Amino acid sequence: MHADVTIIGRVLTHGGEQSEIATPYGNVRAISSRISGRDVVFISRHGDDHLPPYRVNYRAIICAAESTGAGRIIAINTVGSMISPPGSFVIPNDFIEFTKFRVPTFYEDRAVHVDMSEPYCPEIRKVLMESCRAEGHEPYEGVYVCTEGPHFETHAQIKMLRSFGDVVGMTGYPEVVLARERGLCYASICLATNKAGEGQFDLRQIVSVERKSMSDLARIIERAVSMIPEQRSCRCSKALENAEF
Repeated sequence: MHADVTIIGRVLTHGGEQSEIATPYGNVRAISSRISGRDVVFISRHGDDHLPPYRVNYRAIICAAESTGAGRIIAINTVGSMISPPGSFVIPNDFIEFTKFRVPTFYEDRAVHVDMSEPYCPEIRKVLMESCRAEGHEPYEGVYVCTEGPHFETHAQIKMLRSFGDVVGMTGYPEVVLARERGLCYASICLATNKAGEGQFDLRQIVSVERKSMSDLARIIERAVSMIPEQRSCRCSKALENAEF
């Protein structure tokens, strides 16, 4: 299976060829399709059983993306936002994580220290920002805070997170780090489904926002795929240079 771009998180296509990609960390189900004249692979992060965030096989997903030859990954994440209303789109420019049980590296047997000072690919981020605007949505930027889940955050937690974060979700990490360890370009587009810390969580409302926003999100992704330059001009592919002592 070959792809120019991998989309992780949502399958935004009808039809397509379904297959399983074998990786050292397990098999990953994928759907291949064409968007804007480019080969695209969709990977559903949670799978058919909708695994909780801390059980998602992030290493297998990133390995599967790499195996397609797609040097570019667009991740789709749903978040609670502390800076924007439900239905808005946020393009993270940094992250902080408060996870506990996730394996954050491919290199468990030796110390490899990749540079995460600019964790999201600037090239893909720029494309996502421009695509949002072209589709009539002014995107927000901010810091993604990744919590362990599966429970939603308490009001006290949100009060703390507001001091250094802008959106809060459960799936953005360790995906972003694993992609960097593989030298892949990775950026995320976050759909804000609720205002974090305001009132009680209503899953029905969150699902309603998702459904209403899917067509807009699909158009943004389609446009972004068409806008990604064929040649990579960022430094993401050089992540392992000088990463070991």
